[in-house]
Amino acid sequence: MRIAITGSTGLIGTALGRSLRADGHELVRLVRRPARSGDEVEWDPRRQYVDTAGLAGCEAVVHLAGAGVGDHRWTDAYKKEIRDSRVLGTAALAEALASLDVPPEVLLCGTAIGYYGDTGTRAVDEEAPPGDGFLAEVCVEWEEAAAAAQEAGIRTVFARTGLVVARGGGAWGRLFPIFRAGVGGRLGSGRQYWSFISQHDHTAALRHLLETPELSGPVNLTAPDPVTNREVTAAMARVLRRPALLPVPAPAIRLVLGEFAEDVLGSQRVLPRRLLDSGFRFAFPGIHEAIRAAAG
Repeated sequence: MRIAITGSTGLIGTALGRSLRADGHELVRLVRRPARSGDEVEWDPRRQYVDTAGLAGCEAVVHLAGAGVGDHRWTDAYKKEIRDSRVLGTAALAEALASLDVPPEVLLCGTAIGYYGDTGTRAVDEEAPPGDGFLAEVCVEWEEAAAAAQEAGIRTVFARTGLVVARGGGAWGRLFPIFRAGVGGRLGSGRQYWSFISQHDHTAALRHLLETPELSGPVNLTAPDPVTNREVTAAMARVLRRPALLPVPAPAIRLVLGEFAEDVLGSQRVLPRRLLDSGFRFAFPGIHEAIRAAAG
């Protein structure tokens, strides 16, 4: 299968690309510069430009590009970058795919469980409405931006991803060195739920979404049993055999992270109902298993 992918150099894109290539699939990478090889296609989300000629023959497109939510403090300018990188990029890609004489069979668009906002102790699945806050608003616009692809009859799937337990990047990648140094601890009260998924299972779930024609619309990519931050802290300490005695109080987190702190301290108890109902089976469903897999 010929598969186009945006965000191919990120944590998720790198793992997915490696898995697809290992099974003999042909990858086409969308890059924000002139293409330098036959497996690259130029695009510019801000200018709403996609070199559609390079997408000819693609049977699937995976869209993972977007500015890192936790990479910078949330100034007004960076919040605009977060929103535009997702909404404009998705709209440009969806419209380009809809214009093709032979469009791909599926567009897999990576979104996030930020869609649900702070759910507290309430468990939610894909039937839940959007929540409140900046990230929830972005996620709604993000998914709406794919309308052109849906209207063109392209099966469109929104992979609402939770916290990926990985050592090589993302939010969890920052936790590993802290806990290995013995200075980890719960964040705030520690009672907030974290909906996680191992990197192995996340890659397998993306493959499952690509290969299951019955699936479209939102699908939560989270492990079946969300845990609290306090439980995550205890699991990290146990697996890495380090103490976790230094809690970080909520005021300190707010001081360092600003507005983004409310999402770090917020609670999201999200269940993967549609993923499980479609027959997907987790290799590392528990938090201890997921951390051990990431730790190697």
